[in-house]
Amino acid sequence: MLVSSRKRPLLLFTSSVALSLLVPSDGSSSSRENLNQSHNKTGHPLEMAPKVLFQLKLHALFHWSSFGFLMPVGIILARMSSKSKSGRCIRVLFYCHVISQVAAVLLATGGAALSLMNFENSFSNNHQRVGLALYGFMLLQPLIGFFRPERGVKLRSLWYFLHWLLGVAVCATGIANVYIGLHTYHERTTRNVKLWTGLLTFEISLLVFFYLLIDRWSYMMKQGHAPIEQLRPTDNRRTYPTTLRKELGMVQE
Repeated sequence: MLVSSRKRPLLLFTSSVALSLLVPSDGSSSSRENLNQSHNKTGHPLEMAPKVLFQLKLHALFHWSSFGFLMPVGIILARMSSKSKSGRCIRVLFYCHVISQVAAVLLATGGAALSLMNFENSFSNNHQRVGLALYGFMLLQPLIGFFRPERGVKLRSLWYFLHWLLGVAVCATGIANVYIGLHTYHERTTRNVKLWTGLLTFEISLLVFFYLLIDRWSYMMKQGHAPIEQLRPTDNRRTYPTTLRKELGMVQE
C-alpha cells in the first residue's frame, strides 16, 4: 500500500511532463521559421523577430535557474543536512532539498517545452544533443530519490552513491550546457554575452566556495578554542600535592 501510494503522485508528475512536451502551442511553426531564418545561406546572422528573441531568453532563464542555481543549491542543502546534528534541522534541510530539486525539474521541463514547440530541433549542434541526453538523466534522478531504501538496509550505501553521482553529474553537465547555449546564442544573434557569462561564472564560483566551506566551517570554529586535552590536569599535576607532602615531611624530620 505504501509503494502504491507513492507511485500515484509520481505517475501524475510524469504524465504532466509528457503532456507539456507533446501539446503544441500557437504560432510554433512561425517561430521555427523565424529561427531558421536567423542564418542565411551564407551563414551570416540576421535579425530575429522580437517574439523569437523573447522565447530564447525565456528558455535560457529557465535553464539557468534550474541547472545554474536550484540544482547546486539542492546539493548544498543535502551537504548541510549531512553535517547537522539536530533532527529538526535535518528534516527542514531535507524538505528544502526536495522542493528545490522539484522546482529545478519543472523549470527545466518548461525550457525543454519551449525548445520543442517553438525552435528548430534538428539536433545538429552540441547544445541540443547534450540537452536531450541531460533531460533524460534529469528525469531519472527524482525516480532514484523517490525509491530510496530505509537506513540500515544494505542497498542504502549503493543507492546513496548512485543518487549523489548522478545528481552531481547532471548539475555539472547542465551548467556546461548553459555555457554552450550562451555561445550558441552569440553565434546566432552576434550579441555580446560576456556579461552573462561572467555573471554565471561568478555565481557558480560562490556556490562552489560555499559548498567547500561547509566541510571546513566546524574545524575553523574550533581553532579559537583550546583543545580539551590541554584543559585536563596531567599525571604530574595530579601527583604533585602528594610528592610535596612527602618532601615537607622529610624536612620536618
